Amino acid sequence: MYDVIIVGAGVTGCAVARYLSRCQGSFLVLEREEDVCCGTSKANSAIVHAGFDAAHGSLMAKFNLRGSELMEPLSHELDFPYRRDGSLVVCMSESERPRLNALYENGVKNGVPGLEIVERDRLRELEPNISPDAVAALWAPTGAIVCPFGLTIALAENAAANGVRFQFNTKVTAIRPENGHWVIETNCGTFETCAVVNAAGVYADVLHNQVSARKLHITPRRGDYCLLDKTTGSFARHTVFQLPGKYGKGVLVSPTVHGNTIVGPTAIDIEDKDGTNTTAAGLDELIAKAGATMQNLPIRQVITSFAGLRAHEDGHEFILGECPDAPGFFDCAGIESPGLSSAPAIGEYTAQLLQAKLSLAENTDFVGTRTGILDPKTLSREEYNALIERDPAYGRIICRCEQVTEGEIVDAIHRVPGARSLDGVKRRTRAGMGRCQAGFC
Repeated sequence: MYDVIIVGAGVTGCAVARYLSRCQGSFLVLEREEDVCCGTSKANSAIVHAGFDAAHGSLMAKFNLRGSELMEPLSHELDFPYRRDGSLVVCMSESERPRLNALYENGVKNGVPGLEIVERDRLRELEPNISPDAVAALWAPTGAIVCPFGLTIALAENAAANGVRFQFNTKVTAIRPENGHWVIETNCGTFETCAVVNAAGVYADVLHNQVSARKLHITPRRGDYCLLDKTTGSFARHTVFQLPGKYGKGVLVSPTVHGNTIVGPTAIDIEDKDGTNTTAAGLDELIAKAGATMQNLPIRQVITSFAGLRAHEDGHEFILGECPDAPGFFDCAGIESPGLSSAPAIGEYTAQLLQAKLSLAENTDFVGTRTGILDPKTLSREEYNALIERDPAYGRIICRCEQVTEGEIVDAIHRVPGARSLDGVKRRTRAGMGRCQAGFC
């Protein structure tokens, strides 16, 4: 009998696990894939949104702002890549200016600090490669970029270090209440728990609808992306958005924390909850739209393309908290953009609800820090030579594009939870993520 079982080891589930580990109790994360960060959390824009576009008064606005506040200190505590680069929402004609002004006013009401509308000359100073047709932009200095793998893995490792158990390759097939607790059936047997956290991404409606008469409907919204080589890393200085539309924030162009440029996403509603295939039409669309905002887009430097799924709830709102007609069942559903930005705040909030519900005591042994995998490239020559002398594996390069050593890969495998596949190694060390996409690894 567990105190809490969390279904889903994406960024939301891992954030709940990390903040819940501040309490005493028995906690388990069940994940149908072989590792953390295998769904929406691994394929997104990697943006920490400032919080200006979510509807004022919505949960999205509230948790986006709080998540943005938490993210930078959390990056220091848990040692994952984060950079506050600021964001621009570009207005391409005077006819669009009322929409830009409305976005600014909404951001001010949401409490986003430092917002201002910059005109053409200032915009070109901030972003030299902006389209000459751009007339103005909303400047948000608190916008940031993050490594979504690094964030999710750091949350999971810190949770595990504080006693949370993770079980992978375990697909939940049914959930039901029984004698005041919950029974969870999986392909790996049956589990029992006092409380359930539903953080199952695009499948969150399936789990919710098994236990509640208040039905949810989540549509998988596919987004295609292109990732450009590190030679383009200075092309965009900030995250450059288009004005938001019916299907979200439009196609962005942004630097990444690792020095690449990312372009995307499209927004295509599909039925397949596992439909992460890219399409030629989708990639052509995002290239055309990005090229309208940024001139001389170096699209020939694409090193890979991929697609991710957003869990779009019909009301376009986060579904958080205890289900009214299913006591002990807590939803973290409909977590689409700004879900990554909001994850720390959602984890904090849900853990507080669970602590109050179950009267959980404080974990006085909680350790709130974690050290990431050592990157030898950050060391001085003397420090690196000393490291190789202690462990020669750090002198053997396995991935020549990203200069990843055998020592880093061994570390990634032996962590808890550690890499269980080549993709797991890739997400933790970047081995295989470079220009040749593992062709020479």
